[in-house]
Order: sequence, then structure tokens, then C-alpha cells
Amino acid sequence: MSLDRIIREEARLIILRELAEQPNESATSSALQGLLAEMFMIVREREWVERELGWLKEMDAVRLTPAGSIQIATLQPAGKDHLAHRRFLAGVKRTSLPVN
Repeated sequence: MSLDRIIREEARLIILRELAEQPNESATSSALQGLLAEMFMIVREREWVERELGWLKEMDAVRLTPAGSIQIATLQPAGKDHLAHRRFLAGVKRTSLPVN
């Protein structure tokens, strides 16, 4: 497995977990970019984060809403199920413990 793939799968999990922690289960692509860089040392352009969000949308894990030049991601049932260990999304790192 390549380092790039490992980072992408880890970032996707971090994004889902962060959305689950928000009161409205939503966050902007800009906020997620900052979180990945500051807390997890995954320093990437916002466009990279938005591509990962697009991938998560294709998997029905998030809903994306355009807001000017950024995207707002909102957690969806498939993303919640992955975090709770009810369903696993290939391409997203698994959580060590279920998140409810």
C-alpha cells in the first residue's frame, strides 16, 4: 500500500469523525483543511480536501453544498454507519472503536 493511499484513507476517516463531532454534523472544506494540517500534519491544498470530500460524496458518506468558493460537508448515514462499525467503506480507514 502506498503512502499516498494511507494518507487519503486516514484523512477521510478524520473528516468523518470531525463532522460527527460538530453539533450540526457539518464543516467547511476550509475548516477541514486547517484541522488536517494543524492537528494531524496532513498539509494539503483546499482543492485536495475538496477532492476527498467529492470521493466521500460518491460513497454517500457526506452531502456537499457549495458556498461561494468553498464546500460545506454534512455527514450522511453511510458515514455514520462507517464510524459506528455498522458498515465499512472501502477506501476509508476503520476506526479502532465504534463512534456513536
